[in-house]
Amino acid sequence: MRIAMIGSGYVGLVSGACLADFGHEVVCIDKDPAKIAALNEGRMPIYEPGLDALVAENVRQKRLAFSTDLKPAVAGAQAVFIAVGTPSRRGDGFADLSYVYAAARAIAEALTGYAVVVTKSTVPVGTGDEVERILREARPDLDIGVASNPEFLREGAAIGDFKRPDRIVIGAEDARAAAVMQEVYRPLYLNQAPILFTGRRTAELTKYAANAFLATKITFINEIADLCEQVGANVQEVARGIGLDNRIGGKFLHAGPGYGGSCFPKDTLALVKTAQDYGTPVRIVETVVAVNDQRKRAMARKVIAACGGSVRGKRVALLGLTFKPNTDDMRDAPSLSIIAGLQDAGARIVAYDPEGMEQARPLLQGVDYAEDAYACAEGADALVIVTEWNAFRALDLARLKAMMATPVLVDLRNVYAPDEARRHGLRHVGVGALASRD
Repeated sequence: MRIAMIGSGYVGLVSGACLADFGHEVVCIDKDPAKIAALNEGRMPIYEPGLDALVAENVRQKRLAFSTDLKPAVAGAQAVFIAVGTPSRRGDGFADLSYVYAAARAIAEALTGYAVVVTKSTVPVGTGDEVERILREARPDLDIGVASNPEFLREGAAIGDFKRPDRIVIGAEDARAAAVMQEVYRPLYLNQAPILFTGRRTAELTKYAANAFLATKITFINEIADLCEQVGANVQEVARGIGLDNRIGGKFLHAGPGYGGSCFPKDTLALVKTAQDYGTPVRIVETVVAVNDQRKRAMARKVIAACGGSVRGKRVALLGLTFKPNTDDMRDAPSLSIIAGLQDAGARIVAYDPEGMEQARPLLQGVDYAEDAYACAEGADALVIVTEWNAFRALDLARLKAMMATPVLVDLRNVYAPDEARRHGLRHVGVGALASRD
């Protein structure tokens, strides 16, 4: 099939490369000439494991191309995906759909025959209806299908998620559009990936509901972690105890500094705004949003408490800046709030992240950056693990103790067992358990 992917950001680039790897002919479009030039030179605008090799192979096979010119890519395409950004709108927090609607208008001008226009971007309920209205108003001469196909990609594991999905959700209002979408995903037939066909609005809401539920699990276990610290319980054991219940499951029950990234913060907020607009507020999700925002700043207070109640003039080292490992994404990363809180309290910050430092620099002021984890810890009064990169899972704890000014390890991801840290002379402060004693 011939496929056009409008938007070459995280979702568009990964989806386009994977669809090309299925054997389709894909052109990824973006308005940013620098991004397209970089892609044509084999340089990825994002860090995602395996993406550079996947793109290079499909470009070599002439199944994948990049361009700033939308018209020739859309003309003759059987499916046109809209994969542009939908950031939270300033002022009210609702999803900014201006990029989606602009893409729809540009697609309408370029279509030459029947095609299915697919919203891959995460969009509020009813967006597909407006996309269809824009298309039909601009091109009443054409028969056009409009579908919703939300993405469920985890940053750091996106290629595997696309090729071996838990499910594929397709929202379509007519059989012809549904048939085209089934053909798009036909290469996954042997994987027996379940395809769920729904109405368009149902598909749109499914994406928001899924992210809100996962964000709720994270926030729930984080609040249980706080309770564990007060009553002398261990949140990791609690999480395992409830996660072994098949009705609950163990995923997203890892206590930490709060969720961030490109999806959960904006999608939970957009769902809250949509529900309010329809007069059916989602109180649980409203609370999740509020608790998560407060938690990030609370982690700075946790570090301050571990340092004896004051960090003024002290050197605090942070390992990990991105919101999760295996990505360079800094959007709504807990590290941003933690650093701000520590700097407000007078701390001097040094940080290291395997992939995220270039993305962090424009967002952070007054932070020194180290070349590796040990350089980061040198002379520190506290070492804080914020992101659980694999590179931080087997550090030489005795070496860290010898090089730090004060051997305090604040482990916000519970990477290390408290007893192990204590054996090497470190005071371990984790999440959801009593701190080890000096």
